[in-house]
Amino acid sequence: MSTLANSYKQHGEYSKAEELEVQVMETSSRMLGAEHLNTLTSMANLASTYTNQGRWTEAEKLEVQVIKTRSRVLGTEHPDTLTSIANLASTYINQGRWTEAEKLEVQ
Repeated sequence: MSTLANSYKQHGEYSKAEELEVQVMETSSRMLGAEHLNTLTSMANLASTYTNQGRWTEAEKLEVQVIKTRSRVLGTEHPDTLTSIANLASTYINQGRWTEAEKLEVQ
């Protein structure tokens, strides 16, 4: 389903992508656990879709959750954690929240 969601996203069909990504995230969380790497990836994918739709608050909420969990599970210097931080910084930049973005980028 993730592949189909990505295809929808590439074609600008964000609502269809979102629907599938929510299903993937919920199923992954239920079957694998909230801290499983696949669950975190599915959360990050959904956050990306929210970002593409300009739904900054929803994207930010998921991105913060992914950062906290990846930091705890993988460590603060792991590439996936750093990518998550960069994604949140990008969300802040898209909203004109330059100071918050800069603080993240400097970390």
